[in-house]
Amino acid sequence: MTTIGAIFLPQNPPESLRAVARAADQAGVEELWLWEDCFLNGGLTAATAALAWTENLRVGIGIMPVPFRNVASLAMEIATLGRMFGERALPGIGHGVQDWMGQVGGRVASPLTLLREYGTALRDLLRGEEVTVDGRYVKLDHVRLDWPPAVPPVLSVAAGGPKTIALANEVGDAVVLSGGTSPDMVAEAAKVITDAEIVVFVPALTGPDAEARLVADAEKFKVDYPGLFGRPDDIAIGVAEFVAAGASKVILQPVPGEDAEAYVRWVGEEVRPLIR
Repeated sequence: MTTIGAIFLPQNPPESLRAVARAADQAGVEELWLWEDCFLNGGLTAATAALAWTENLRVGIGIMPVPFRNVASLAMEIATLGRMFGERALPGIGHGVQDWMGQVGGRVASPLTLLREYGTALRDLLRGEEVTVDGRYVKLDHVRLDWPPAVPPVLSVAAGGPKTIALANEVGDAVVLSGGTSPDMVAEAAKVITDAEIVVFVPALTGPDAEARLVADAEKFKVDYPGLFGRPDDIAIGVAEFVAAGASKVILQPVPGEDAEAYVRWVGEEVRPLIR
């Protein structure tokens, strides 16, 4: 089964999340994903609140930049989410946007090495293992969580280029492809991603000016693929192309300024029923 979800953009004020999460839950949206873009909403606090406000909704964090937190600290936080909310909590990590990492003094010489060391240690900690590692960036001395999650969570790893995609396939349970990914790009990534789910964020809008708004947003963020537009059945056809290319989860994305509560209801009530 294909998972259809929606994104709560971090450009929305944090206090608006409660109504949006509840609307998504009521509308039958399977997953609501949050972004931890600098320097907007905090992913962990927002995800915790959204999970507490809802009953069935799965909440993904796509993604948390690994330079921000010590791996043991993040493992403790994710384990707590797992103990409280079970498999509804979907953590995601990535090496982060390097310009932003430089702003906070977290830019490293080898982001891929950091992501490999961090992702491996995080995965092992969440499995309840005792971890000792003396890596280039990650150093742990006989660390074991006292309260590991009963079931290790699905760990997503963000990726864009070929090397990162290969690493994410190795370290993660799911690979979150970078923004602006087209069905053809999903198909290329699927040749490498053999051991993980493929998660793709797809801009999608309806209304008379939907195409123009998507194109303007794509130009602003310098991506080639603007997204899907049209009626719900048009969106469903577009989603089917991503699924045929290999996507396991298609998470629909508004543009900044969109009514977030109305958007998740549109995804859950009008688009999702058309997806087979």
